[in-house]
Amino acid sequence: MKSIIAALLFASLVLSSSFIQLSFASPAAAPSPAPPSYCDGKCGERCAKAGMKDRCLKYCGICCQECKCVPSGTYGNKSECPCYRDKKNSKHQPKCP
Repeated sequence: MKSIIAALLFASLVLSSSFIQLSFASPAAAPSPAPPSYCDGKCGERCAKAGMKDRCLKYCGICCQECKCVPSGTYGNKSECPCYRDKKNSKHQPKCP
């Protein structure tokens, strides 16, 4: 009985250390964010007619940094940037303006 418990403990230790190594194996794989100057200009255009301009600029900036694109115009055209279009908030509503 003791040998079975020891074997299970050893197996769980090996699996957990493998998981830790795999999860930290490639930190450089994350894409680099878009430069702030790019996002500031694009989001300024996108949010020019927004009723809540500060909120629009905030969320547009977040989405631009992650997606590296902003749809043209002040509304719609989200098909130009699928990442921007598909981002959802915690309530499953569109995150990006």
